[in-house]
Amino acid sequence: MNITKNIISIAKKVLHEEAAAVLKLADYLNEDFDRCVQAILAIRGRVVVTGIGKSANIASKMVATLNSTGTPAMFMHAADAIHGDLGMIQEDDFVICLSKSGNTPEIKVLVPLLKRKGTQLAALVSNIDSYLAQHADFVLNATIEREACPNNLAPTTSTTAHLALGDALAVCLLESRNFSSEDFGALHPGGSLGKRLYLKVDDIYTQNAAPKVNIEANLKEIIIEISSKRLGATAVLGNAGDLVGIITDGDLRRMLSNFDNLANIKAADIMTPSPLTIDCEAYAAEALSIMQQRNITQLIVVKSGNFAGFVHLHDLLKEGLV
Repeated sequence: MNITKNIISIAKKVLHEEAAAVLKLADYLNEDFDRCVQAILAIRGRVVVTGIGKSANIASKMVATLNSTGTPAMFMHAADAIHGDLGMIQEDDFVICLSKSGNTPEIKVLVPLLKRKGTQLAALVSNIDSYLAQHADFVLNATIEREACPNNLAPTTSTTAHLALGDALAVCLLESRNFSSEDFGALHPGGSLGKRLYLKVDDIYTQNAAPKVNIEANLKEIIIEISSKRLGATAVLGNAGDLVGIITDGDLRRMLSNFDNLANIKAADIMTPSPLTIDCEAYAAEALSIMQQRNITQLIVVKSGNFAGFVHLHDLLKEGLV
């Protein structure tokens, strides 16, 4: 399939224009942005994000980002707000209103109602001279030179700018709250993302057998242990019960090439000493990372420094981490 150069050049032009507009937003950050973050951190209520048209779509995404990063938020459509939904705003809530022009009829009706309730209002606008900006407590400047649309009409660059500035606000709140990956995981328990953030090795390895042999074990004992436990490996323990090595299927194959006489082979002769281990309290995602980096399919699990069992790549596949 041939792709015309004109199509590619148009796409590149849009991406370059929108990227430049987003970068320009950094120059507009000022004391209002800082004060807005501090005000949100101080409230006991929620952040209510509102808008109309395409701004409503961006507002809805902004709410999702805030909620997932530790700032309770809810969406309110600006048109519905002036037809009854304004009642959802409670004392100590904080409103962020998104609008490109800041002069739409719904916004002009909504703003006085919010001010009458005594609600703090932040305007995320592309027109800082607008009605909305002039009546807001905080102005988040998302000014753009023009839309990427060739007619300078369809919201394109403006919605991208609003989205990016909303993300900047959410991340500032996140870092100010010291919101950790563990906190993020607690709010995202579903899917592979959530499991990467909360699933630990301890949640998985106990489902497996724990193959182990003594360092003096003979070849027959080693093969039986590996075969019966079906993990492709066995731990090797010293006489004091300490972990001293690992024997894998690969070690057995290499043994056939390295030894002519198999009769007197012991575990100590073919094991890999000082094997890689992972603590049972480590995250399963860390186990996966080690396996991928070392190109291996199993890891020995230790608990309080002692051999506890194995975690296998198949376990991680089953949990959807890969």
